[in-house]
Formats: sequence, C-alpha cells, structure tokens
Amino acid sequence: MSDGMNYAPKGKKTAVVKPGEFVFSAAALDHGHIYGMCNGLIEAGGTLKSVWDPDSAKVEQFIKTYPGTAAAGSEEEILADKETALVAGAAVTSERCALGLRVMSAGKDYFTDKAPLTSLTQLEEAKARVKETGKKYYCYFSERLHVESAVYAGELISQGAIGRVIQVLGLGPHRVGPPSARPGWFFKKAQYGGILCDIGSHQIEQYLYYGGVKDATVLQSQVGNFGHPGFPELEDYGDASLAGDNGAVNYFRVDWFTPDGLRIWGDGRTFILGTEGYIELRKFINVGTSETGNQLFLVNHQGEQHIDCNGKTGYPFFGEFILDCLERTERSMTQDHVFKAAELAVKAQMQARRITEAP
Repeated sequence: MSDGMNYAPKGKKTAVVKPGEFVFSAAALDHGHIYGMCNGLIEAGGTLKSVWDPDSAKVEQFIKTYPGTAAAGSEEEILADKETALVAGAAVTSERCALGLRVMSAGKDYFTDKAPLTSLTQLEEAKARVKETGKKYYCYFSERLHVESAVYAGELISQGAIGRVIQVLGLGPHRVGPPSARPGWFFKKAQYGGILCDIGSHQIEQYLYYGGVKDATVLQSQVGNFGHPGFPELEDYGDASLAGDNGAVNYFRVDWFTPDGLRIWGDGRTFILGTEGYIELRKFINVGTSETGNQLFLVNHQGEQHIDCNGKTGYPFFGEFILDCLERTERSMTQDHVFKAAELAVKAQMQARRITEAP
C-alpha cells in the first residue's frame, strides 16, 4: 500500500521541448512528492541536471531513481548554475517560501510542493519577490494536476457538460501510517502549517479551478485531533466552507483516518454540481470493485456516463508549465491562481475553530 508521501504518478512521455532545452534541478527532498514533480517535468521533456539535500541518503535514493543526475555540493551550487532554469523543491512546508525567495533571487523559476507557504507574511514576501524578479512561484497541486479524472473533469466543465458550476465538494482523506515512517516535522504544526493549510490547499485549488472562482471568503472552518493523543500538534481532521465571488460555493473535508483495509492511501473524491448536471470523481480507487482509480461519473440531461479516465488525458500541466517558463506565459495556470489558493488555505487555517482537544 502506498501513502501520500510516496505519491509519484508516471505517464506517457509527451515532450514539448528537446533534450537540454529546459534544464531544471531539485533541492530539498523532505517530501516524497518531489518524485511526482520530477516525473512530470521529465515526461514533458525537461532535463534534470542536479540535486541537493543535506541528507546524503535522500540524495542517493534520488539519484538511483534518476540516473545521471549530479549531486550538487550545496544549494548555492544549484542556485549559481546558469544552465538551471527552474528549481523544484519539496522542503518542510514552513520552509518552502524561504527556498522560493532564494530561487527567484537567483534568477530562476520555482516549483514547490503543496502547500506553497504557511503564513500571510510569507505570501506577501512571495508576491513581492515575484514582482521584483519576474520569476514564477508555482505549486504542485497533485490531486488535480496529476490525476487524469481530475484533468478530464476540467475539460468537460469547459465544454459546458454540466452548465455553470454551483458547488464543488471535496473529500481528501489520507493515511498517516506508522508514525516512525513520518519525519518529525510532520507532527509539528509550526512546520506543517495545519491540516487546512496543508492538504486543504489541494481542495481549495480545485474549487477555484472548477468553479471559475477568482476570489472567495472563508465562511467557516474547524479542525481537531480525534485519534492521535501522542501527537497533540497533529490535526487529524479539518473542514471548511467557502463562498466565491461568482456565487459558486465550496465545502471540503480533509483527514488522516484512512483505514488500513483500504488498498491505497486515500479515497479522494470530488463532486461538482452544475446547473445542467453533475460530476463525481473517484480519483485513486473505486471502493469494492476491481477498477483502479480515475473513474469519472457524469450525469446531465443527455443521460448517465461512467468514464474510465486512465490513459485518456495524460498530464498536460507539465508541458504547459515548461512552455510558460520558456515563453513567460500563463497557459498552465496563473500566478494569481497559485497565490489565491495559498491565501485562502492559510486564512481557513487561521480562523479555524478547534472542535476537540487531543484525546
């Protein structure tokens, strides 16, 4: 069974550039999502040059996965490398913004794991550095960008398959697994940022995207620790409701209660209600069946459809992102979108009501 730390999808190679035309490096291997980030960039034609992390064991494992990658002697070596156009990083959540500021100041674009930052102060610093340098501060929202059913849902919505989106409802359960398998920072709120800031950022980003929302208000949010008395700073449950500037609304729930009997790390689902129909995504598993994940259900005035999305769309974000970096465009997503998702996740976390003390 896999867990969220090791979620690293692989897809077909759909290169948008030739070898050497887009060179990137990796720094900060604190979260396993770095592998999904690199997989996507490599499949889109990116050339992975070097890697840095103070933990030599992590670097060794990374190089085994990506043979030919050079082990840099320091972060500074990567930042000084003129050939590297982008740095991909999966640092401790609270340290992601600081790394991004250094990357952009070195004249490179930045691609970070989610959550992209943990405070409004960091948000303002990132915005200022983007404005100052003209560089990108983008985020790996894997639960939409690296899931084919989620990609296809976006295509259907853009085609008008369910009319105007009224509500996006997201469920993001995860498995903690053995605590010994998790790094210490995972259990320290100041470092992981809180559950709504962390995995809640996935849900808010999807809401903004599917709902066509540019800005939103957090109506209510709450967090708690129901089942992990040995880790009082861990929030193992959270939910929130938001209302968008265009009328579309959102509710999401995130938690760390995936039972051991499930054959994957989490039964992530998204429900999208429109004026002319609705979509359900069973992203990672279709419980109780032999089907894999990436199952999409569409109901509208034309009827009912069950669509297996495996192999249907690929992962277009990565190629679009590479071209955005080369051409200074925003076809993959906008910088405003990234920052708005981060802002709302932080605000949901800041105003969350504590509904239980650690048991």
